[in-house]
Amino acid sequence: MTVQIRHLATSQPDFEAAFQKVLHWSAETDTAIEDRVAAILADVRTRGDAAVLAYTARFDQLDVASLADLELGQAELKAAFDSLPAEQRTALEAAAARVRSYHERQKQACGLSWSYRDEDGTLLGQKVTPLDRVGIYVPGGKAAYPSSVLMNAIPAHVAGVPEIIMVVPTPRGEKNPLVLAAAYVAGVSRAFTIGGAQAVGALAYGTATVPKVDKITGPGNAYVASAKKHVFGQVGIDMIAGPSEILVLADGSTPADWVAMDLFSQAEHDELAQSILLCPDAAYIAQVQAAIDRLLPTMPRAAIIRASLEGRGALIHTRSMEEACEISNRIAPEHLEVSSNDPHTWEPLLRHAGAIFLGAYTSESLGDYCAGPNHVLPTSGTARFSSPLGVYDFQKRSSLIEVSEAGAQPLGRIAAELAYGEGLQAHARAAELRLNPVPPMRDTK
Repeated sequence: MTVQIRHLATSQPDFEAAFQKVLHWSAETDTAIEDRVAAILADVRTRGDAAVLAYTARFDQLDVASLADLELGQAELKAAFDSLPAEQRTALEAAAARVRSYHERQKQACGLSWSYRDEDGTLLGQKVTPLDRVGIYVPGGKAAYPSSVLMNAIPAHVAGVPEIIMVVPTPRGEKNPLVLAAAYVAGVSRAFTIGGAQAVGALAYGTATVPKVDKITGPGNAYVASAKKHVFGQVGIDMIAGPSEILVLADGSTPADWVAMDLFSQAEHDELAQSILLCPDAAYIAQVQAAIDRLLPTMPRAAIIRASLEGRGALIHTRSMEEACEISNRIAPEHLEVSSNDPHTWEPLLRHAGAIFLGAYTSESLGDYCAGPNHVLPTSGTARFSSPLGVYDFQKRSSLIEVSEAGAQPLGRIAAELAYGEGLQAHARAAELRLNPVPPMRDTK
């Protein structure tokens, strides 16, 4: 059965209107969700542990006497790791090592303190310090992602965060051993089997059992996303993630089956995920369509993939690879594959993407699990102004200023002049008192 995915061409007179329909995603706030989340957060803030226990019993069918009963000890995390087949243990450790290595290099590039002295001996610089405590939200239940544990916890560790608190829902008490093992490998400090808006509230406000954190990272459902928005300002957050996205720029040199499966790799997340192909070769687009039709029945999540491709997917015929790059920049996708035998020709033309995967052998899925860069990426066009999760998200920066006596002379005169201009006499005088000689205070009436 043919998959009814949109076929567009930039040469069509109505392309722009059709293209906008592809890009449109209704992210309007569900008022009912917002109201429920606000009520849950207010309750957690007021009643703490008791509220979290009540919502965990209600939503996860997990009824326990105290919140301490929902904490996973280090022994349990290690036991989960030890229980895994050897192949899974090896894969987890290898992925963790690659993610750690990448983020250590990232820290060297952008996460270290620095300073210099100017010609007057004034020291100027930046002090980079890690956050004291962070919370990571990990989806649980059907959507259990051990890779998300690695991608959130390891850069926090590399940044120097001393305490990492993980929350993961376990509906009906069903714990995913891979998630627990990943927490062990990634060095999570404490873990609680709670989820939803109530878990976000517990992390943001703190309870008798769950410690208050400085920042919350990690993906979740609509309730989690709404809760993160609500608590932002009291704690930091990484981003509000929309549906998963992949954009493939193809020049026709990659086997069509590979590209079809790459499009599937994001479509299988959920029905709102988006998979788009941009290609200047019409015959190749037809090959990809044929591969989609042939391969879809072999996929366990075929129904979700079909709904995603038919609802939000597109195969777009462009006039050239250059035009494809221009359209890609307009989309600013989460994942961008440059499926070409010469990807470095096109990479300089690409400005906006969460992650760029270069060459036919670089499937997006390698980035999800083990390539090294972080898989927590900006979605819904926010790659125009946002970056992947990284070491820098778990650090803060303080300016360093140490003015010498010599430096205070020219700087004091500049500051005083501007401060008098703003009508802030105390500012001006504070600078002038350090001048030699001290000038009389100006009459600014």
